[in-house]
Amino acid sequence: MARFVIFVLFSALISGQATAFAQDASSSGGAASSPASSSAAPASSPLPAEVTAAESAIAASDWKTAEAKLDVYLAAHPTDARALFDAGYVADAQNRNDDAASLYRRAVAADPKSFEAHISLGLLLARQNKLDEARPELLAATTLDPGAADPTLKARAWRALARIDSNSDPASASNDLLQALKLTPETTSDTLLAAQLAEKTGQPLAAAAAYRRVLDKDPDSAPASAGLAHLLMADKRYPEAETLLRAALAKNPDDLTLTAQLATVLADQDKAEALPLLQKLHAAHPSDPDVTRMLAAVLADAGDFAGSDQLLLHLLAASQDDPELLVSHAQNLVHEGEFDQAYAVFGKVTQIDPANVDGWSGLAFTASKTAHPDVTVHALAMRSRYLPENASTLFLWATAYDSLHQKSQAAAYYHRFLDASAGKLPNQEWQARQRLLILEK
Repeated sequence: MARFVIFVLFSALISGQATAFAQDASSSGGAASSPASSSAAPASSPLPAEVTAAESAIAASDWKTAEAKLDVYLAAHPTDARALFDAGYVADAQNRNDDAASLYRRAVAADPKSFEAHISLGLLLARQNKLDEARPELLAATTLDPGAADPTLKARAWRALARIDSNSDPASASNDLLQALKLTPETTSDTLLAAQLAEKTGQPLAAAAAYRRVLDKDPDSAPASAGLAHLLMADKRYPEAETLLRAALAKNPDDLTLTAQLATVLADQDKAEALPLLQKLHAAHPSDPDVTRMLAAVLADAGDFAGSDQLLLHLLAASQDDPELLVSHAQNLVHEGEFDQAYAVFGKVTQIDPANVDGWSGLAFTASKTAHPDVTVHALAMRSRYLPENASTLFLWATAYDSLHQKSQAAAYYHRFLDASAGKLPNQEWQARQRLLILEK
């Protein structure tokens, strides 16, 4: 079964990056602080009446009034950093993301030391998944004086940086998170992120401990349960993972990651419950390719090769050159006795991915079944670059050379096969001995 699917699901769903970035934004918009606390203008400079009136409207969440007053003022004062930030805040609060980003950028250009403009722009870009653009803005915010703003707002910048760095540089992300914790107390989200970072940096025990700390505080936490289950599965502690996942699903019955993990754990233990669980999951998420892959794999394990292949062909319609899908499809064809079709598919796999061992193994086998001994020899030679020989491949070598009338090579491989098989493949062993009687006359 294609067990890698659960790791794809875990990475995609447990990180919750977009949600976390959204939580870093204020309740009224993406800006880290409201205009009332802005330090964009020096404290000694009196605020223009129009800006004061706009900020009063912002405090009352009267966005239209604030926008109208700021538009008039900015038409005459297009480089006023505070007014530009205020206008960006208003656009952010109304989810006009492009307008907000443009205004924040203008505020940064007008005052490169504006903490609020940098952090608000960084958080907005992070929520839009424009991480390469967000990072320098957030990094700049960590170096600036918050002024009249809440100094702990820097912790938001550090936390957002930690999430951005978590995929590309987990060690830097850990340092980012540490900087945030110097400014504000640890949150549940911090502990979850610390667990994920520990796992990525090869510290599974630390990761498990962090997940358990979250569960001690919040037994209903689906992300913590999924994270801990992921570690247990990687360690092949399937019964423990099953117990954890069943309890978590009782509290979060519609959670996709937990359900997929339980299905994988059940399949790894050869429990029949895996199939109906995956069928239910697929019915609820028919367009999810990872769920479809998992169901196709379990159906194949259960011997329903036609049902498995129907799902694979649907996936291949959208990803026709996916080597993993093609190998699974070809293997189903072999089980259905469609050797010519399987031979063609395995050939395509080896062209797309010359290092695909399953492709070369399948090509060697199907070539032997379709009377292409020269291809069998080539495929076996390519496979041997990546994996050692076994009894099955030695038998394929022998029969291919036999078909090519290369008697000495065939006899040598028949002998190697008999030594390796040692009674495990009685039918092939009988054939090998019969051929040796003829070849060694």
